[in-house]
Amino acid sequence: MDATFYDAGGNPTAYTEDNIYIYLFSGEPVAYIMSRTSVYSFGGKHLGRFEDGWIRDNDGFCVLFTQNASGGPTKPTKGMKPMKRLKHLRPLKGVRETGPVRLVKSSSWSDLSGDKFFEE
Repeated sequence: MDATFYDAGGNPTAYTEDNIYIYLFSGEPVAYIMSRTSVYSFGGKHLGRFEDGWIRDNDGFCVLFTQNASGGPTKPTKGMKPMKRLKHLRPLKGVRETGPVRLVKSSSWSDLSGDKFFEE
């Protein structure tokens, strides 16, 4: 499944072509989805969860959304997607930390921007 992830301003921030690996449009691999919901950095940090078309931070706040996202805060108008650059090689996956117990889903936006979410 090809999906674009948009931030709170409607800016296209990242994408996935296989519902596992997440890339920035620069081609940089920044995260992967494990067990269909947990989002991890390649260093092993649990970043959040991907459910109902939303990527939520570890506190349950919405960071990024896809075209088919349901629930959550009001979605802004989506901006035009930039051209995808050549993908960089994916780094090796680090030892994964344990994610938080089930999140309480918030209908508010996170304070994290899409770019800051993927930083370790």
